Amino acid sequence: MKATGITRPFDNLGRVVLPIEIRRLFNLKPRDAVEIYVDEEGIYLKPYHRQESCVFCNSAKDLVPHTKEKYICEGCWETIGSKISNK
Repeated sequence: MKATGITRPFDNLGRVVLPIEIRRLFNLKPRDAVEIYVDEEGIYLKPYHRQESCVFCNSAKDLVPHTKEKYICEGCWETIGSKISNK
């Protein structure tokens, strides 16, 4: 881990602003998410890259695109299809 020499205070709501240099380094845009990790020595932030998963069971295998940002796994797709065809 490398020290940056940059410090920032928390505001009254516990928020801290990441310096623009760090946001640029990690290509973080407004509204991007970060994951928060903790251990005995500190708090760590890591850019969060959403893994595509099924909207019903959260599986990341055998995904079929449903909409631009939503996916359904083949198992749930088959279950839904069979329930629809039985009606």
